[in-house]
Amino acid sequence: MYTLVVILHLIVSFFLIFIILIQSSKGAEMGAAFGGSSQTLFGSRGAATVLSKVTTIAAILFMITSLTLAVFSVRRGSVVSSVPVKESPALPGAPAGPVQEKAAEPAQGGAQQQPAPPAK
Repeated sequence: MYTLVVILHLIVSFFLIFIILIQSSKGAEMGAAFGGSSQTLFGSRGAATVLSKVTTIAAILFMITSLTLAVFSVRRGSVVSSVPVKESPALPGAPAGPVQEKAAEPAQGGAQQQPAPPAK
């Protein structure tokens, strides 16, 4: 069902983009886009009403599919929480537990300690 709504949403979105792009501005006639500037394509007022109705229907379908996909995504849950956490296998020769490195402790009193001279 989710895949069907995604496919429908993509079809409606591409159709909506196409319908919006073929509409001309309010000052130009639809027939001017096809070379006939003095004649109209759908009649004197027909192009504006047909294209505006188709645009409205496509926009309503786009909103419905968007809301449906939002509801489906909430019900499906997060992808991150559904992936199980696996322990990585230890490499040969690696220590079994976590490695803790000792940091060099600063000398107390602000003076640096000198290493002891070697015994003779």
